[in-house]
Amino acid sequence: MKAATDTILLPAPLRDVKLVRSGDRETLRREDLQASYEQGRLAGERALSEQLIKQRAEVMELQTGVLASLRDAIPQVIRDCERALVTLALEAAQKLVSGLPISAELIEATVKDACAAIEDTTEFTVQVHPEDLALLERTNSPLLLPQGGADRIHFQSSAQVTRGGCVVQTRFGVIDARRETRLGLLQKTLLP
Repeated sequence: MKAATDTILLPAPLRDVKLVRSGDRETLRREDLQASYEQGRLAGERALSEQLIKQRAEVMELQTGVLASLRDAIPQVIRDCERALVTLALEAAQKLVSGLPISAELIEATVKDACAAIEDTTEFTVQVHPEDLALLERTNSPLLLPQGGADRIHFQSSAQVTRGGCVVQTRFGVIDARRETRLGLLQKTLLP
């Protein structure tokens, strides 16, 4: 075999050049493989670190959104609870009022309350349920007696008026003091 006599020209002088023997090649190959492995591991760690940072940012954004939603939802939940509580209280009051026995005192109190805003000189008619009028007559209610010699209050029975309530008619207008009307006004006041 003929030895190669060709000369290789390099543009710059070589540095840290060693003569490699055949046993050293295996060591160099292992070192090269270890260096490649280390580079891959570092690149993987960097990529994983960047991915974790990105995921943390996404989780923080989701957390901020959830907290904002909760912060906005709490006032609505409070309003809904208040409304439900008022509705429940009104229904309980309605059941209590409708369960009250009708007495002469109850009817008298309702009529007096309805007539409180009427001037003394005004003549008016009080409409009550027929059974309520009969009850007032049986108990000789002072409401049915003429007051001060003037017969300015006239009582009429009306099936349109529910038990325990009354409707007062004056020449200026009507005062509706039926139970259901009062409960309706209370409901409108509490539940706008």
